[in-house]
Formats: sequence, C-alpha cells, structure tokens
Amino acid sequence: MRELSAKQARIVEFIHRFRTERHYPPTVRDILSGCNISSTSVVDYNLDILERLGIIRRHSGVSRGIELLDYSDEGVIRVPLIGKIAAGEPIPVPSADTWDTVSTAETVEATQDMIGGRKDVYALKVKGSSMVDALINDGDVVLLQSTSEVENGETAAVWLKAEKEATLKKVYREKDRIRLQPANSTMKPIYAAPDNVEIQGKLIGVIRKVS
Repeated sequence: MRELSAKQARIVEFIHRFRTERHYPPTVRDILSGCNISSTSVVDYNLDILERLGIIRRHSGVSRGIELLDYSDEGVIRVPLIGKIAAGEPIPVPSADTWDTVSTAETVEATQDMIGGRKDVYALKVKGSSMVDALINDGDVVLLQSTSEVENGETAAVWLKAEKEATLKKVYREKDRIRLQPANSTMKPIYAAPDNVEIQGKLIGVIRKVS
C-alpha cells in the first residue's frame, strides 16, 4: 500500500478523532478547518486518494458521507441504503422484495441518537420535492423503521400494489380511502383504496445532502 503523506495521515487521524468525539463523520469543511488545509479542493483531492487506497469510502451527495473503513465506533451505526424513493409522483421500484433487503453493498452512517435503539432500520435516497415543507429535499437520505402500521399524519414509505410504485408521503386514513399527502403546498395528494396501500416503513430521521 502507498505510504500516506503527512497531510493524508493528518486527515485520517482527524476523521477518527472527530467520530470518536461526536459520533458522526466530519464534513469536508470540518476537515478543512480542523486540519488547516488551504481549500476544499485540496481536501477533496486527498480524500480521493484515501478512497482509492481503501482507507475511506465516500457516499456521494450525502452530508457527512465519509466512512472510515475497518473502524468501529459504538456511537455510529451503518444502515443499509437499499434504493431510492419518490417524494413527488410515485416512481417504479424493481419489486416489493426490495424493501426486505438486509444485505447491501452500500450503507450510510447514522448516530445512536437518530436510531434510538430501533430494529430493522433502513435508508432510502429521496427523489423529488413533494416533502420540502417537512425539510425533506431531493437528494436527502431518509431513515425508516420497517413497519406495516403508522398513525394518521405520520410520514411513511408506501407501496402502491397495483401500480408497483413507491412514494414517501404523510398517511391519512379517511372513510373509504387513504390519502397520501405531500408536504408541499403546490402539489396535490394521492388517493388510494386501502387494499392498494402497503406501509413499508415509518420515517425516523433525515440525513441531509451536501448543499
């Protein structure tokens, strides 16, 4: 393995220390200031080298998406990122089995505080803007707990059986239908028959994308 430069070794140590102290990874700007590096492009250049060497893994478009490999921290939990979900019009997903995936090559890091001791937690990348008023933006990653039941007004990943599509919406049970409500005043709700709706997970947290 290529020997690390002093700067690269300093970055690795900073990531390690930052995670130990705060229980989540640093941003590029955290590394910039913490390691006294001249610019974000220099940080990115060295992070790219560290990734090629297999020392870190970077999750594109995810805030604090720097994972230090072969390192464990009891305050950090790796959550499987199993795909994308619409926060706008529903989008097709390969099959309902996708939601039950527990083994995946890609993960995101969450803190113990975000998970709260819950089991069966998975992550999905958001596509669309229908949940922006709930501070869930296109490109964010949502954390969900696998469940088939939610309370009225809770945000959930919903599988529309007939359409074979998934969407992220607030769920409301009405007299003879289910209303899937966007959190965006410019968008209309989706109405579905109860037997066409399958709740796949309840929202428990959001990991913001890098702005």
